Amino acid sequence: MKNTALVCEHLENVSRNLLDKYQAIIREYIRHRHGIYALFRKGKLYYVGLATSLSGRLKQHLRDKHRDSWDCFSVYLTIGDTHMKELESLVLRIVKPKGNRQTGRFPRSRNLKSRLNRDVARWQKEEREKLFGLPVSNGRPSGPHDRDGRLPVLAKYIRRFRENRSLRAVHKGKAIKARVRRDGMIVFKGNKYTSPSVAGAVAVRRKSCNGWVFWKWERATGDWVVLNELRR
Repeated sequence: MKNTALVCEHLENVSRNLLDKYQAIIREYIRHRHGIYALFRKGKLYYVGLATSLSGRLKQHLRDKHRDSWDCFSVYLTIGDTHMKELESLVLRIVKPKGNRQTGRFPRSRNLKSRLNRDVARWQKEEREKLFGLPVSNGRPSGPHDRDGRLPVLAKYIRRFRENRSLRAVHKGKAIKARVRRDGMIVFKGNKYTSPSVAGAVAVRRKSCNGWVFWKWERATGDWVVLNELRR
């Protein structure tokens, strides 16, 4: 099944005069439609907004405080309004239009700058240790081992999990959950496993299972991807 398009119709770089003279026609295009709109002044972006009724919002801008600040407009009609606010915020943060006071927020998005700061500091520390011939402390756990002396497979990827170390999968329509410990061990129904494939095989009650494509982890809020992404 194909993914639903975000933007289904658009009308770009249209003169404001069309909205004045042919309101009935433009209204037929955008009446009761969700979307993002942009106002321009002499070819430069002036204002970006979202609306659940584009027709009413553009008509409003013909007489509000922005009325003399734009001469051209574009509209992007969306299917529903699920991501409209975030789409508007994305544009505002990148372009910073002159007419917008707000900068746009991502309430559910995590700022990676603090993580980058920690990773750079760790990288520099390891570089200094190598330069001065000191033991390199790469932060990977040294244990526990399984009965054959093997380290947990996910131990070297543990930093990628950050705070959320939950795993999930679906088998025969049933949701299966597990979690990854700080040492890289996988815990499923109280038992510990060093390999995602072994844990997956136990979960589906089979002799073998490719755990790298069976289990998914939350790379970012709401972004669940297969474990194999860790190795890329």
